[in-house]
Amino acid sequence: MKFSKLFLLAMAIITVSCASCKSQQNNSSSASSDNVAIQPAVSFDGSNAYNLVKKQCDFGPRVPGTPAHSKCALWLEQELKKSCDSTIVQEGNVTTFDGKKLNIKNLIGIINPASKTRILLLSHWDCRPWADNDPDPSKHKEPVMGANDAASGVAVLLELARVMKEKKPSIGVDILLVDAEDWGEDNNEDSWALGTQYWAKNMHVANYSPQFGILLDMVGAKGAKFSKELMSLQYAPSVVNEVWDIAQQSGFGSYFDSNAGGAITDDHIVVNEAGIKCIDIIDMRDDGNSGFFDGWHTTGDTLDKIDPAVLKVVGQTVANVIYSY
Repeated sequence: MKFSKLFLLAMAIITVSCASCKSQQNNSSSASSDNVAIQPAVSFDGSNAYNLVKKQCDFGPRVPGTPAHSKCALWLEQELKKSCDSTIVQEGNVTTFDGKKLNIKNLIGIINPASKTRILLLSHWDCRPWADNDPDPSKHKEPVMGANDAASGVAVLLELARVMKEKKPSIGVDILLVDAEDWGEDNNEDSWALGTQYWAKNMHVANYSPQFGILLDMVGAKGAKFSKELMSLQYAPSVVNEVWDIAQQSGFGSYFDSNAGGAITDDHIVVNEAGIKCIDIIDMRDDGNSGFFDGWHTTGDTLDKIDPAVLKVVGQTVANVIYSY
């Protein structure tokens, strides 16, 4: 396994989290894929989400500073406006680890703006500029299409927005699509999640304080498995427990594993450090050479890697969380 995106199986974190993990596993043991205890208030359509992944890929790799990135930003804004009560485009400037000055766009869709009880849902929408994990070294300077590592999480959130337009939840929901997450280098934590770092310093609402946040990252690949990410357990164990219990009670126990997985530096770390409890639903794997799906940070992160059934599982789980309030 390579150390990637600062993917850490850190013994110190495992030791700190062990008791919490054991407790959560025990609490979750009564729920399984054979015991469906939740009747969904809404139905999430995995095929619709798949088409939204395809639409993003049709633009090409959404690397900051490219025409594909600009065109996709406009489309994302239009999609959010179709479903949300209000939409904010947050423009800013960030500097990458290699000295590039990037103009970024974070997009926020707001549902039920008057509600004081709120949940934050987020995903990054940009693509990595280089396929540095590609098995073919000659492709290392080519951009990544990002069907799974970007488009899958965005597609789930856009489809959730459509679902919530058809049946408004009783709480407020904020959908945050963050830019410039994937322009980072290994062993440099601050080089990742630049868009989220910008948002955390310039939140779209003064004194913003949702109940919690859920980050979706790489949630559409065939064979996905979602273990409890260790940094999520460290920062927000109660939220992890709630989401995984709902997933299992929804019949998705074969996808949502009660065991603790690895730890990762991702957008949720920035959100937690800004004072908002946030967890990461992310597909991490023990097999392969990266700790993720086979196409991670390669030119092979393409639409053929995406499974509508996985998108359905993640989207329905998050919908069931929202409508449980």
